[in-house]
Amino acid sequence: MKRRKFITLIGGAAIAWPLAVRAQQGEPMRRVGVLMPYSEGDAEGQASVAALQRGLQDLGWTGGRNIRFEIRWAGGDPEKARAFAKELIGMTPDVIVPSSNQITSILQQETRTIPIVFVLVGDPVGSGYVANMAQPGGNLTGFAVLENAIAGKWLEILNQIAPQVSRVGFILHPETPVNVGLLRAAEAAAPSGVKVIALGVHNTAEIERAVTAFAAETNGGLIAAPHAITFANRDVIVELAARYRLPAVYAFRHFATRGGLISYGTNAIEMFRQGASYVDRILKGAKPADLPAQFPTKYELVINLKTAKALDLTVPSQLLARADEVIE
Repeated sequence: MKRRKFITLIGGAAIAWPLAVRAQQGEPMRRVGVLMPYSEGDAEGQASVAALQRGLQDLGWTGGRNIRFEIRWAGGDPEKARAFAKELIGMTPDVIVPSSNQITSILQQETRTIPIVFVLVGDPVGSGYVANMAQPGGNLTGFAVLENAIAGKWLEILNQIAPQVSRVGFILHPETPVNVGLLRAAEAAAPSGVKVIALGVHNTAEIERAVTAFAAETNGGLIAAPHAITFANRDVIVELAARYRLPAVYAFRHFATRGGLISYGTNAIEMFRQGASYVDRILKGAKPADLPAQFPTKYELVINLKTAKALDLTVPSQLLARADEVIE
């Protein structure tokens, strides 16, 4: 009896095994490369990648079953980003998802054929990623983080919460066109009596030197333009702003949650979820050239009241009323 049962089990397994193999063979494994500007241990970076993966899972793509992710972390280092870009391209993935202008530009230089869905970049047209927003025309499309006009809003918010500020240090990567565009927009929007001062930086040491020198004079405030270098050094920038008692406005919520005074910009997690929809469409046969690049439709205002109190600032009630999130 036991022998017959054993033979039956073996026979059943023999039948089931090729069926399972045929099922796996019927659904090919697709490969998605992801290249992030953060360090691997960065919580915000991990949350962003998780949002991309969840978005794809909701659309029927399950890791290990029909999709495989190759994730690399550049940590704000352009040389590391280029090495990882070459590595990912060598794997011939079906699509690559970069975040930040720095990484997107590197990937664009390395391949004109592999589909690329960028997330959280600035000025896709001015940066040369797409011919125009409606018809990208090449192998890149995706989701922009902001338009240049937002720099005027950053100044407006800074003026509301810290009207004594007459000097605004604008932290940016000076060779990145979108950062320069934001700087010019801020200069044009600066109210009478407020001077915008460019603080061009390439690494942590330059950020520390630039902010320290800027803080030597009074009535200063800061704006940090979005870039891989500011993403990777957000804790440094927030700490410097606190040390020198500089009111500061940032482009992303994760600056405010880590002690920054105010952020005004897009929701990065939501942008990665949107990115999943374009990855899905490309995996199903769509071409990047036919998928319109998109600007954000909503900006979020986050205020850190604890930081405001530490800086002896009173947040105006009208600003509080506009806030999407208040951190206490």
